[in-house]
Amino acid sequence: MATINGKPASQLTTFGHEMRKHFLFDEGFVNLNHGSFGTYPRPIRDTLRDFQDQAEATPDPFIRFEYPRRLAESRRAMASFLNVPVEEVVFVPNATTAINTVLRNLTFNEGDKIAYFSTIYGACEKTVDYITETTPAGSVKVEYTYPVSDDWMVQQFRDLLRAEKVKVAIFDTVVSVPGLRMPFERLAEACREADVLSIVDAAHGVGHIPLDLRALKADFTVSNAHKWLFVPRGCAVFHIPLRNQHLIRSSLPTSHGFEPLPVPGKKELVKPIPLVGESAFVQNFQFVGTIDNSPYLCIPAALKFRNEVCGGEEKIMTYCRNLAKEAGEIVSTILGTNVLDNEEGTLTNCFFANVRLPLAKQPADVGVSGVAAVTQFMTRTMTAESKTFMQITFYNNNWWVRLSATIYLEITDFEWAAGVLKDLCGRAKKGEYLKGQEEGIEHLNL
Repeated sequence: MATINGKPASQLTTFGHEMRKHFLFDEGFVNLNHGSFGTYPRPIRDTLRDFQDQAEATPDPFIRFEYPRRLAESRRAMASFLNVPVEEVVFVPNATTAINTVLRNLTFNEGDKIAYFSTIYGACEKTVDYITETTPAGSVKVEYTYPVSDDWMVQQFRDLLRAEKVKVAIFDTVVSVPGLRMPFERLAEACREADVLSIVDAAHGVGHIPLDLRALKADFTVSNAHKWLFVPRGCAVFHIPLRNQHLIRSSLPTSHGFEPLPVPGKKELVKPIPLVGESAFVQNFQFVGTIDNSPYLCIPAALKFRNEVCGGEEKIMTYCRNLAKEAGEIVSTILGTNVLDNEEGTLTNCFFANVRLPLAKQPADVGVSGVAAVTQFMTRTMTAESKTFMQITFYNNNWWVRLSATIYLEITDFEWAAGVLKDLCGRAKKGEYLKGQEEGIEHLNL
């Protein structure tokens, strides 16, 4: 009998529309934007609800005693998955929280710089702005416009690290907008060589691309499990090697695990919740205020689903990468445009395809109001009329659609999506995006 990842092939669910039965979508809804918020299958929903039910059935016993034990199980499962010691893995609600945690814990001196790329996630750039407003730190940015080669990007980054007093650098595994893969392994290596701390924003990481954090050797890595690993929102794995844990004194927000510096005459505060982690670092993130941490406990169930129903990581990743590439080719052909990629084809080595929409390129001084009106018209209309959502992005004076490939989709979904997009672009060209808008919206030549 043929087996895949130790399971009889006959017991696995075929990828594509057959896989939809495991998920919770409304009848007829086609989710083409998995990358923004993710989703999870019914067995994981059942696991989530079970933990929530236990917390309501016996609140104190569950939260105080059972939750820490279950949390440790999830940390062990995630540490094994990422090939790092369990002592280096904790959970936070999302990648933005982790990046804030690192930047707000580091001590900056005059002249210290935070380096990042112009495609950084918007919330993270605003975090950098906040840090530079409230500390002596400054910031430096690698400015660029896709498509570029990996070699060019890495060289620009190395040049920046040589030219500036960079204390810490932030970069993505896969950029959010547009959805393209970065040479993050080489960027982490460049940081090590320059003695610069590295923060890897792997929001699109675990479950999306192979991640071996022991081999990566980054200083701080965070990856959203609720995007591509099929874990409920919000759940992100936060990896800090033992060598750097002394730099992170507080969680965000500061909670019971924080150990203040000794002050003569001040008594030590009693912790109201028993913290039983293996180290002060783990305890710091074990109980950060009263919120629903049930998603953190769903990691083992999600990994089980991926192995026993899907056939394992290699099978999932091969299907999704191939589907993304085929989707990009078909949609761009139907629209008569192109896929955003470099000559080497490395940018599309992920689960995204970015296809240019057949709308006229806009001048450099195009008004923000007109761009927003077109984008909102397209996304609201596709939601209301076609029961779908696709990420529409205005990048380099063109509109693009970011398509997400995943296991419950197949190529016919993208052929259909191309027709939806073609219709919407035609309607936008006729000015339909102006209907119902406030006066003053710029009329664009589309």
